[in-house]
Amino acid sequence: MVIQYLAPGGVLELVSCLLKGAALVVVGVLFLVGVIAWIARRVQWQTYKHLKNLPHRQEQVPFQGLWIMFKACSPPDSPISFSTMIFAAICGLHARFQRYGRHFIYLGFTPLLTLYKAEYVEAILSSNKILAKGSQYSLLHGWLGTGLLTSSGDKWRSRRRLFTPAFHFTILEDFAETINAQSFILCNKLEKLSQSGANFDVVPKVTLCTLDIICETIMGTSISAQINENSPYVAAVNRVGELFVERVMKPFLQIDLIYNFTASGRDFRKCIDVIHSFARKVIDDRTTELQKEVNKGTLKLDSSGESEFGVKRRRPFLDLLILEHLKNDKYITKEDMREEVDTFMFGGHDTTAMGISWALFLIGHHPEEQRKIHEELDQIFGDDKERYVNFEELRQMKYLECAIKEALRIYPSVPMFTRKCEEPFQIDGATLPAGTMVQTAAYFLHRDPEVFPKPEEFHPERFFPENSKGRHPFAYAPFSAGPRNCIGQKFALAEEKIVIANILRHFRIKSLDQRDQVEIVSEMVLRPRSGLRIQFTPR
Repeated sequence: MVIQYLAPGGVLELVSCLLKGAALVVVGVLFLVGVIAWIARRVQWQTYKHLKNLPHRQEQVPFQGLWIMFKACSPPDSPISFSTMIFAAICGLHARFQRYGRHFIYLGFTPLLTLYKAEYVEAILSSNKILAKGSQYSLLHGWLGTGLLTSSGDKWRSRRRLFTPAFHFTILEDFAETINAQSFILCNKLEKLSQSGANFDVVPKVTLCTLDIICETIMGTSISAQINENSPYVAAVNRVGELFVERVMKPFLQIDLIYNFTASGRDFRKCIDVIHSFARKVIDDRTTELQKEVNKGTLKLDSSGESEFGVKRRRPFLDLLILEHLKNDKYITKEDMREEVDTFMFGGHDTTAMGISWALFLIGHHPEEQRKIHEELDQIFGDDKERYVNFEELRQMKYLECAIKEALRIYPSVPMFTRKCEEPFQIDGATLPAGTMVQTAAYFLHRDPEVFPKPEEFHPERFFPENSKGRHPFAYAPFSAGPRNCIGQKFALAEEKIVIANILRHFRIKSLDQRDQVEIVSEMVLRPRSGLRIQFTPR
């Protein structure tokens, strides 16, 4: 070694130089941190002076809020555990500021205002000035592009107008057969599992069912996810969801330059290739079929919207996209179609799966409410367990609908909706500067004791017409509200009613996990960390 050939004095001189160098590095780092902190404080002050009168947690040090959320809530290995702790931290902030109905914190440079009082939520969700999605939605662009969920401005408005007719309630009736058929497959699987005597998590089973439903109704094709659970497409969709959570919860992975060189980034791209290839193949095959109909004269591109979009003829959502593409391939390109198919596949199966799963979980904890649902179903169907539910019978399921709405109140599938102020916005006497993130928290909104007394208790009667009268229209928003509400909420409610009705026609259910033992994870959807174990007993 070099040190062996140095005189004692030379060794001391070398050590001294190294220490001086280290000291300079430390001083340089501290100076850099100080400069960043000074800049952060200056940037924060530009917004803080407008927001200081709103309830908030004072930051003594810039980035304190981001650091506490990350450090205190960050197990090193599990993104699921991370999101569990993040949710606990958010609940802690709500407990502190509940009486105010809103609070704000800083996440780095960005102020985040969270709202959970109906009048404040109305101000945001009913406004046409705050329609842009929060910045975390940009992490979905590699998967979904800028489809209806992630787009903004004129593109979002034109797509919303185009797609609205595809979700007319009359059209949705035509898809009842698909929903029934897939829910019967689910019932058969649940029966086999119940006969084995095994305790199992119901969430994955329900998720495969809703994936089959959305694939048939949106894309007009079957992937048989319930039968072929090892489908590459199913595996890719599930894996992308996991990778998205990991990326959201680890700030350094949100930088594309870093993420693209990580193992997770490479895995993400492989999964995206599978998903996009599948969507493109389905689009190409269906385009060829529709083009043949146009050439034969059995389909006219300039026909009225009603016959074209399904009132007179059942057509999946994808057909609407393709027909617009055939009319003008510059208005709707092939890549536009791929973005929207992926968007509706993503938004349409996981949220509904969790809505069904949480409803079953709550019904399984309340025998009296379950008895009332069974009585209602028996009055409609008698002993016939094989007949498909039609929409007329669906309208008769008043108590079941109230039970589903109450489940969505307690466990909204999407617990929070984030928007970005693109211009200054007035609320509660304060001016939100451009760039402020505004989060409407349905999970806490639905727990306002002034609107929903004893909010943690499960009471479907809350949604009886006489009990809902006079309730603030924005006190309950499981599908968001206003101009950017969920375009498929009627479809989702109908799907949940049919699937749950068919399950409860066949089974009595009992939830095996107590509510206070179920750890909640806040991801894109509200899910249990360790699943929901439910016992199914054939009736």
